[in-house]
Amino acid sequence: MDPIAIVIVAAGWVLLGLVVGLWMVRHGHDPRWVAIAVALGPIFVPIALERVERLPRLAASSLGGLSERHDDSASRPRVLIGLDGSPESKQALTRTIDLLGARCELLMLAEVVWYEAGEDDTRPELAAATERLAAAATAAEEAGVEVRFEVLAGPPGEALRRFAEEQNMDLVVVGRRGRGLSPHLLGSVSSDLVRHAHLPVLVVEPVPSTSISRPLTETSARARG
Repeated sequence: MDPIAIVIVAAGWVLLGLVVGLWMVRHGHDPRWVAIAVALGPIFVPIALERVERLPRLAASSLGGLSERHDDSASRPRVLIGLDGSPESKQALTRTIDLLGARCELLMLAEVVWYEAGEDDTRPELAAATERLAAAATAAEEAGVEVRFEVLAGPPGEALRRFAEEQNMDLVVVGRRGRGLSPHLLGSVSSDLVRHAHLPVLVVEPVPSTSISRPLTETSARARG
């Protein structure tokens, strides 16, 4: 075979695999699929079509579930805060407590993991997300508000949007920068929410670390005051 033809075929093989792998990642799957997709090229296409999940799902939950909404609490908002362990998401939680504090009926904390991480309770990613949310919930309870948390699996923006709408939330809060992935490559979680959510979205802009180093318990005390 002509060497140029070989190069063209190889480049097409790799490019198709790369596109399909990135498509899977955009739909909430582990980025490690990209390497497999590049290696398999067109052979990976039917695997991806069969593997990709269509809807985000619940991976882990705090005990108790959501309480029913009563008429006397209609004026108090239910707020969903998207967390991911980043400084920006921690800042989003701190700012929400600063602004709303005990005026909320409920603070729901949520972190989104890849579909694969939510398939097995023993996966370290799921355990780490649950541990982070539990710690954040414990600290946030100091503000005198009911706090619950959920770990979701799927594309971050879509998972948060769907959960907020299904659970009758009044506001979604996220930091401007989410996962450490390039927004030019995979899209921005905050931009996705602003464009597509059917409820108000508050995007907390990043500030210098010296301005957000105040412990959450101190913020909670201010909220109660």
